Amino acid sequence: MEVLKATDLWVEIGGIEVLRGVDFSLSKGEKLFLTGDNGAGKTTFIETLMGFVKPLRGQIFLNGSPVESEGDWRKLRLTVGYVFQNPDDQLFCPTVEEEIAFAPLVAGKSRREVEEIVSSLLSLFKIEHLRLRPTHKLSGGEKRIVSIAAVLAMEPELLILDEPTVGLDRFRLARLEEFLRETDCGVLVVTHERELIDRLRWRRLELKEGRLLLAEDG
Repeated sequence: MEVLKATDLWVEIGGIEVLRGVDFSLSKGEKLFLTGDNGAGKTTFIETLMGFVKPLRGQIFLNGSPVESEGDWRKLRLTVGYVFQNPDDQLFCPTVEEEIAFAPLVAGKSRREVEEIVSSLLSLFKIEHLRLRPTHKLSGGEKRIVSIAAVLAMEPELLILDEPTVGLDRFRLARLEEFLRETDCGVLVVTHERELIDRLRWRRLELKEGRLLLAEDG
């Protein structure tokens, strides 16, 4: 069964219909790419899925139940980890260690459990050397990897990543790609990175003229 589902989403911004009757679903373990021209509405679409943009009509479902109340949206945002296109919109803690620890601490994990989560994620992306680094002093690529690690610390069932490869050097791109191959999470990656699409060969959806289509090479 789909963990996240959307039906008949219509979104208008500035008098322009950005989404026109979009249907979408993502199950745990399912992996998809989302592509489309600049300005096609890809970020608007995923922000609608996360409840940051209100559709004119349509419905979001989480595990088969409609998402309507603020409590429903909070549950969705714990289930679906969302990595913003701009890491500066996401990072807010003083250090990398505190950033990754924030979500599990809020979730009530013990100090020992939190330390295990932080150490595991630092090791996963080979960023142990950044543990005590101030987040505002990180490079763009470092900020992106740390924002991904911080979302993974939530232990979400699904991941939505908006242009996650931008600013990554070859080494960090390889670490991210390896993670995407191996994770059991359902994943939606918004990207223009043709080489990543060709290497992973996931099903590809394309947003075009407000419609969500299965790409011919998907």
